[in-house]
Amino acid sequence: MSISTRLVDDAVQLVTMDYPPVNALPVEGWYGIARALQKASEDERVRVVVLRAEGRGFNAGVDIKEMQRSEGFDALIGANRGCYAAFKAIYECRVPVVAAVQGFCLGGGVGLVGNCDTIVAAEDAYFGVPEVDRGALGAATHLARLVPQHLMRTMYYTGRTVTAADLQRFGSVLEVVAREDLDAAALSVAREIAAKDPRVIRAAKEALNGIDPVDVNRSYRFEQGFTFELNLAGVADEHRDEFVRTGDNLKV
Repeated sequence: MSISTRLVDDAVQLVTMDYPPVNALPVEGWYGIARALQKASEDERVRVVVLRAEGRGFNAGVDIKEMQRSEGFDALIGANRGCYAAFKAIYECRVPVVAAVQGFCLGGGVGLVGNCDTIVAAEDAYFGVPEVDRGALGAATHLARLVPQHLMRTMYYTGRTVTAADLQRFGSVLEVVAREDLDAAALSVAREIAAKDPRVIRAAKEALNGIDPVDVNRSYRFEQGFTFELNLAGVADEHRDEFVRTGDNLKV
Protein backbone atom coordinates (compact mmCIF):
# COMPACT_ATOMS: atom_id res chain seq x y z
CA MET A 1 0.00 0.00 0.00
CA SER A 2 1.59 3.22 -1.10
CA ILE A 3 1.72 6.48 -2.96
CA SER A 4 4.41 6.00 -5.60
CA THR A 5 5.95 8.29 -8.19
CA ARG A 6 7.68 7.77 -11.52
CA LEU A 7 9.09 10.31 -13.97
CA VAL A 8 8.19 9.67 -17.62
CA ASP A 9 9.90 11.36 -20.58
CA ASP A 10 11.95 13.33 -18.05
CA ALA A 11 8.96 15.68 -17.87
CA VAL A 12 5.75 13.93 -16.71
CA GLN A 13 5.48 12.89 -13.07
CA LEU A 14 3.15 9.95 -12.48
CA VAL A 15 1.69 9.84 -8.97
CA THR A 16 -0.05 6.54 -8.27
CA MET A 17 -2.39 5.59 -5.43
CA ASP A 18 -2.38 1.90 -4.54
CA TYR A 19 -4.34 1.06 -1.39
CA PRO A 20 -6.34 -2.12 -2.03
CA PRO A 21 -9.07 -3.12 -2.00
CA VAL A 22 -10.81 0.20 -2.82
CA ASN A 23 -8.20 2.96 -2.46
CA ALA A 24 -9.83 4.29 0.70
CA LEU A 25 -6.83 6.22 1.93
CA PRO A 26 -5.57 6.18 5.51
CA VAL A 27 -4.21 9.37 7.04
CA GLU A 28 -0.70 8.63 5.78
CA GLY A 29 -2.00 8.15 2.24
CA TRP A 30 -3.41 11.69 2.07
CA TYR A 31 -0.17 13.15 3.35
CA GLY A 32 1.67 10.96 0.84
CA ILE A 33 -0.22 12.61 -2.01
CA ALA A 34 0.56 16.05 -0.58
CA ARG A 35 4.28 15.26 -0.37
CA ALA A 36 4.36 13.83 -3.90
CA LEU A 37 2.70 16.90 -5.38
CA GLN A 38 4.87 19.30 -3.42
CA LYS A 39 7.99 17.47 -4.60
CA ALA A 40 6.79 17.57 -8.21
CA SER A 41 6.06 21.26 -7.88
CA GLU A 42 9.63 21.95 -6.75
CA ASP A 43 11.30 19.79 -9.44
CA GLU A 44 12.19 21.96 -12.43
CA ARG A 45 12.22 18.87 -14.69
CA VAL A 46 8.53 18.25 -14.07
CA ARG A 47 6.23 19.97 -16.54
CA VAL A 48 2.97 18.17 -15.72
CA VAL A 49 1.67 15.63 -13.18
CA VAL A 50 -0.64 12.69 -13.87
CA LEU A 51 -2.57 11.53 -10.80
CA ARG A 52 -3.71 7.92 -11.24
CA ALA A 53 -4.59 4.80 -9.27
CA GLU A 54 -4.19 1.06 -9.40
CA GLY A 55 -7.13 -1.24 -8.79
CA ARG A 56 -10.83 -1.36 -9.52
CA GLY A 57 -11.50 2.26 -8.63
CA PHE A 58 -9.71 5.60 -8.45
CA ASN A 59 -10.50 6.55 -4.86
CA ALA A 60 -13.16 5.72 -2.27
CA GLY A 61 -12.38 8.60 0.07
CA VAL A 62 -11.06 8.30 3.61
CA ASP A 63 -10.46 5.01 5.40
CA ILE A 64 -13.46 5.02 7.74
CA LYS A 65 -12.38 1.75 9.32
CA GLU A 66 -9.13 3.39 10.40
CA MET A 67 -11.14 6.09 12.15
CA GLN A 68 -13.34 3.61 13.96
CA ARG A 69 -10.35 1.56 15.12
CA SER A 70 -8.77 4.64 16.70
CA GLU A 71 -9.44 6.09 20.14
CA GLY A 72 -10.43 9.73 20.44
CA PHE A 73 -10.28 12.14 17.54
CA ASP A 74 -6.69 11.63 16.35
CA ALA A 75 -7.62 9.71 13.18
CA LEU A 76 -10.46 12.10 12.36
CA ILE A 77 -8.24 15.15 12.77
CA GLY A 78 -5.50 13.41 10.79
CA ALA A 79 -7.88 12.59 7.93
CA ASN A 80 -9.26 16.14 7.83
CA ARG A 81 -5.82 17.71 7.84
CA GLY A 82 -4.47 15.12 5.40
CA CYS A 83 -7.30 15.67 2.92
CA TYR A 84 -6.86 19.42 3.20
CA ALA A 85 -3.12 19.05 2.56
CA ALA A 86 -3.61 16.75 -0.45
CA PHE A 87 -6.28 18.89 -2.11
CA LYS A 88 -4.27 22.06 -1.47
CA ALA A 89 -1.07 20.53 -2.87
CA ILE A 90 -2.85 19.58 -6.10
CA TYR A 91 -4.43 22.99 -6.50
CA GLU A 92 -1.22 24.87 -5.71
CA CYS A 93 1.10 22.58 -7.68
CA ARG A 94 3.11 24.89 -9.94
CA VAL A 95 2.44 22.69 -12.98
CA PRO A 96 -0.86 21.34 -14.35
CA VAL A 97 -2.25 18.14 -12.85
CA VAL A 98 -4.11 15.63 -15.04
CA ALA A 99 -6.38 13.08 -13.31
CA ALA A 100 -6.81 9.61 -14.84
CA VAL A 101 -9.99 8.19 -13.28
CA GLN A 102 -11.35 4.66 -13.45
CA GLY A 103 -14.25 3.07 -11.59
CA PHE A 104 -15.47 4.85 -8.49
CA CYS A 105 -14.35 8.35 -7.52
CA LEU A 106 -16.11 9.15 -4.26
CA GLY A 107 -15.83 11.59 -1.36
CA GLY A 108 -12.19 12.54 -1.05
CA GLY A 109 -11.66 11.26 -4.59
CA VAL A 110 -13.87 14.08 -5.83
CA GLY A 111 -11.78 16.43 -3.71
CA LEU A 112 -8.68 15.25 -5.57
CA VAL A 113 -10.02 15.45 -9.12
CA GLY A 114 -12.00 18.62 -8.46
CA ASN A 115 -8.71 20.44 -7.82
CA CYS A 116 -6.96 18.93 -10.86
CA ASP A 117 -6.60 20.95 -14.04
CA THR A 118 -7.73 18.27 -16.50
CA ILE A 119 -9.71 15.04 -16.07
CA VAL A 120 -9.56 12.01 -18.34
CA ALA A 121 -11.85 9.13 -17.37
CA ALA A 122 -12.58 5.54 -18.24
CA GLU A 123 -16.03 4.57 -19.49
CA ASP A 124 -16.78 2.86 -16.16
CA ALA A 125 -15.92 5.91 -14.03
CA TYR A 126 -18.54 7.50 -11.78
CA PHE A 127 -18.36 10.33 -9.27
CA GLY A 128 -20.18 11.16 -6.07
CA VAL A 129 -20.00 12.56 -2.55
CA PRO A 130 -21.61 10.17 -0.02
CA GLU A 131 -20.55 12.27 2.97
CA VAL A 132 -24.12 12.85 4.19
CA ASP A 133 -24.57 9.09 4.56
CA ARG A 134 -21.39 8.97 6.68
CA GLY A 135 -22.46 11.76 9.03
CA ALA A 136 -19.91 14.16 7.58
CA LEU A 137 -19.64 17.09 5.18
CA GLY A 138 -16.98 18.13 2.69
CA ALA A 139 -15.94 18.17 -0.99
CA ALA A 140 -18.95 20.21 -2.11
CA THR A 141 -16.31 22.81 -2.93
CA HIS A 142 -14.78 20.39 -5.42
CA LEU A 143 -18.01 18.83 -6.69
CA ALA A 144 -19.16 22.35 -7.59
CA ARG A 145 -16.20 22.54 -9.99
CA LEU A 146 -17.51 19.46 -11.82
CA VAL A 147 -21.29 19.90 -12.04
CA PRO A 148 -23.81 22.79 -12.11
CA GLN A 149 -24.95 24.24 -8.79
CA HIS A 150 -28.39 22.66 -8.52
CA LEU A 151 -27.12 19.24 -9.51
CA MET A 152 -24.30 19.59 -6.96
CA ARG A 153 -26.84 20.30 -4.22
CA THR A 154 -29.04 17.36 -5.22
CA MET A 155 -26.05 15.01 -5.36
CA TYR A 156 -24.87 16.26 -1.97
CA TYR A 157 -28.24 15.73 -0.27
CA THR A 158 -29.04 12.38 -1.89
CA GLY A 159 -25.66 10.73 -2.38
CA ARG A 160 -26.42 10.16 -6.08
CA THR A 161 -23.56 9.72 -8.52
CA VAL A 162 -22.89 10.88 -12.08
CA THR A 163 -21.00 9.10 -14.82
CA ALA A 164 -17.92 10.22 -16.68
CA ALA A 165 -20.09 10.65 -19.76
CA ASP A 166 -22.32 13.07 -17.81
CA LEU A 167 -19.29 15.11 -16.77
CA GLN A 168 -17.99 15.17 -20.31
CA ARG A 169 -21.28 16.76 -21.38
CA PHE A 170 -20.80 19.39 -18.67
CA GLY A 171 -17.29 20.03 -19.96
CA SER A 172 -15.51 19.03 -16.74
CA VAL A 173 -14.17 15.73 -18.12
CA LEU A 174 -12.06 16.17 -21.22
CA GLU A 175 -12.22 12.67 -22.64
CA VAL A 176 -13.91 9.33 -21.89
CA VAL A 177 -12.06 6.26 -23.09
CA ALA A 178 -12.03 2.48 -22.73
CA ARG A 179 -10.47 1.47 -19.44
CA GLU A 180 -7.49 -0.17 -21.11
CA ASP A 181 -6.75 3.12 -22.90
CA LEU A 182 -6.96 5.35 -19.82
CA ASP A 183 -3.26 5.68 -19.01
CA ALA A 184 -2.37 6.29 -22.64
CA ALA A 185 -5.06 8.97 -22.97
CA ALA A 186 -3.93 10.77 -19.81
CA LEU A 187 -0.30 10.61 -20.92
CA SER A 188 -1.24 11.97 -24.33
CA VAL A 189 -2.76 15.09 -22.77
CA ALA A 190 0.16 15.39 -20.36
CA ARG A 191 2.68 15.20 -23.20
CA GLU A 192 0.77 17.85 -25.14
CA ILE A 193 1.10 20.19 -22.15
CA ALA A 194 4.71 19.17 -21.49
CA ALA A 195 5.66 20.16 -25.04
CA LYS A 196 4.89 23.81 -24.25
CA ASP A 197 7.37 26.29 -22.78
CA PRO A 198 7.41 25.35 -19.06
CA ARG A 199 7.98 28.96 -18.04
CA VAL A 200 4.74 29.96 -19.71
CA ILE A 201 2.80 26.97 -18.38
CA ARG A 202 3.90 27.61 -14.79
CA ALA A 203 2.90 31.25 -15.16
CA ALA A 204 -0.43 30.18 -16.65
CA LYS A 205 -1.15 27.87 -13.71
CA GLU A 206 -0.51 30.67 -11.24
CA ALA A 207 -2.59 33.11 -13.27
CA LEU A 208 -5.56 30.75 -13.58
CA ASN A 209 -5.55 30.08 -9.84
CA GLY A 210 -5.43 33.81 -9.26
CA ILE A 211 -8.64 34.45 -11.20
CA ASP A 212 -10.67 31.58 -9.70
CA PRO A 213 -13.98 32.93 -8.35
CA VAL A 214 -13.80 30.73 -5.22
CA ASP A 215 -10.90 30.25 -2.82
CA VAL A 216 -11.05 26.46 -2.78
CA ASN A 217 -8.74 26.08 0.23
CA ARG A 218 -10.78 28.36 2.45
CA SER A 219 -14.09 27.04 1.13
CA TYR A 220 -13.19 23.42 1.89
CA ARG A 221 -11.88 24.35 5.34
CA PHE A 222 -15.23 26.01 6.07
CA GLU A 223 -17.05 22.79 5.15
CA GLN A 224 -14.82 20.78 7.47
CA GLY A 225 -15.96 22.84 10.44
CA PHE A 226 -19.42 21.30 10.16
CA THR A 227 -17.91 17.82 10.11
CA PHE A 228 -16.29 18.57 13.46
CA GLU A 229 -19.65 19.75 14.84
CA LEU A 230 -21.32 16.52 13.71
CA ASN A 231 -18.55 14.52 15.37
CA LEU A 232 -18.80 16.39 18.63
CA ALA A 233 -22.56 15.77 18.58
CA GLY A 234 -21.98 12.03 18.14
CA VAL A 235 -23.85 11.92 14.84
CA ALA A 236 -20.86 11.02 12.68
CA ASP A 237 -19.80 8.13 14.93
CA GLU A 238 -23.24 6.56 14.57
CA HIS A 239 -23.04 6.65 10.79
CA ARG A 240 -19.45 5.43 10.61
CA ASP A 241 -20.24 2.53 12.95
CA GLU A 242 -23.13 1.58 10.68
CA PHE A 243 -20.87 1.74 7.63
CA VAL A 244 -18.32 -0.57 9.25
CA ARG A 245 -21.08 -2.94 10.40
CA THR A 246 -22.77 -3.26 7.01
CA GLY A 247 -19.57 -3.36 4.95
CA ASP A 248 -18.51 -1.92 1.61
CA ASN A 249 -21.45 -1.02 -0.63
CA LEU A 250 -19.47 0.32 -3.59
CA LYS A 251 -20.85 -0.44 -7.03
CA VAL A 252 -18.45 -2.49 -9.12
